[in-house]
Amino acid sequence: MQQPFPDRHQAGVILGRELARLRHKCKWPAPLIVLALPRGGVPVAAPVAGALSAPLDLMMVRKLGCPGNPELAMGAVASGGVHFLNHPLIRELGISQYQIELALQQEQRELARRENKYRHRRPPLALANKTVILVDDGLATGATMRVAIEATLAHQPDRVLVAVPVGSADTIAELAPLVDRVCCLATPLPFFSVGQWYLDFPQVNDAELMTLMAGA
Repeated sequence: MQQPFPDRHQAGVILGRELARLRHKCKWPAPLIVLALPRGGVPVAAPVAGALSAPLDLMMVRKLGCPGNPELAMGAVASGGVHFLNHPLIRELGISQYQIELALQQEQRELARRENKYRHRRPPLALANKTVILVDDGLATGATMRVAIEATLAHQPDRVLVAVPVGSADTIAELAPLVDRVCCLATPLPFFSVGQWYLDFPQVNDAELMTLMAGA
């Protein structure tokens, strides 16, 4: 598919069908767990979890935005302090260690706030010996997904898959060796941004996220 998706939900429906087909073909062992990357990954992951009859949980991860350009990721951080830094980009932009530490502290505080709010003190699902599918609304630089993979692997799952509706072919090639499989429906060229490949791509707010999680 090389055309924009109507919205995140419809992209998740299509992605769920493809993953159900792959599950039957590859005979992935049960049990499955679907982990969404908040916030944009949750509307995609909810129909995916439904299609696979799998529980849905969150992989708490935050992008580390560059100073003066927060949309450009110089790295990412996950709950528990696992983080990834894009050192070539950091060197190119002359970002200081102080700026990196400041961004890490800010995003770790925000992660703690969101974890408390989204989970309502409910513990995360156990991932050991499970087939875990990490879902986001797309892959641009892959910084947040990379740290999500590292954080997931620390829990010793049986296998890890990444599933997204759309992504950069270069980023997918970089992530593929880190997991058992990357499932991406569209790798358009040229690739400028994830939002470009959705007709409707609003910010996902906390209320929408918590409603989707409660429904799952």
